[in-house]
Amino acid sequence: MSGNNNIGALERFLGSEDYVVTDELKNAVNIAIALEKPLLIKGEPGTGKTVLAKAIANTLNKRLIIWNIKSTTKAQEGLYVYDTVQRLYDSQFGEGDVSDIKRYIKLGQLGQALGADDQVVLLIDEIDKADLEFPNDLLWELDQMEFFIPETRERISAKTRPIVVITSNAEKELPNAFLRRCIFHYIAFPEADQMAEIVHVHYPNIEDELLSHAMDKFYEIRSVKDMQKKPSTSELLDWLMALMLTGIPLEKIDAETPYLGVLLKKNEDIDALELAKEKNASRSNLRR
Repeated sequence: MSGNNNIGALERFLGSEDYVVTDELKNAVNIAIALEKPLLIKGEPGTGKTVLAKAIANTLNKRLIIWNIKSTTKAQEGLYVYDTVQRLYDSQFGEGDVSDIKRYIKLGQLGQALGADDQVVLLIDEIDKADLEFPNDLLWELDQMEFFIPETRERISAKTRPIVVITSNAEKELPNAFLRRCIFHYIAFPEADQMAEIVHVHYPNIEDELLSHAMDKFYEIRSVKDMQKKPSTSELLDWLMALMLTGIPLEKIDAETPYLGVLLKKNEDIDALELAKEKNASRSNLRR
């Protein structure tokens, strides 16, 4: 398929009211659409990788198909599944025409995206959870945007190439052959200014003083060494909601970090934070 029809799409995705997008990310999305290549998004959990696909679909008014990848997921499942068990059941109990094999072919998420009449957005979420061969098993289908079903001798070819967004938490290295076929973008964790913008999207009426105190504490916690799971954007939003609902005094946020369990989810990280506080207190005492 030629990408010429999509050249005008370079400026189509501009972000949305509920998704703050950097210029670099916006450009990556639009170039991937124009070149008709999958967009591979990497970044630590909580940086908005999954939500990006939803924002693209909403902004461009397209249907979103989500393929959530697990450690046991096989590439074949994304294309189609032949339900032999149901066919055997029907043959034993006389339910319908078992000679019509097409009745027992169930398209997976990638198969649905390729078989759609209109262009859709396909999210392949957390591809690095699958085994190492999984990305390579998708090379042909993502290149050619078609696949063959031997049981029905049917070839499924995309009428309109789907917009493919692939996310990875960088838990495993992806094969070079797969990477060559993608447009790549790394979503860095938001700096304070961008994070404040994200917070205001969710909580437009939040008090500036509360946000300032909470953000200082949030980034202080993220800077602690040896933290296994740093708090993410979603945890900050939950924490801010807890602070707003309970009306915690600002000085208590600075001194005690209330509702710490909303931010940190591992005993080891709480211990690391306590150790960092003790070291800081010791340094302060030495200076005196």
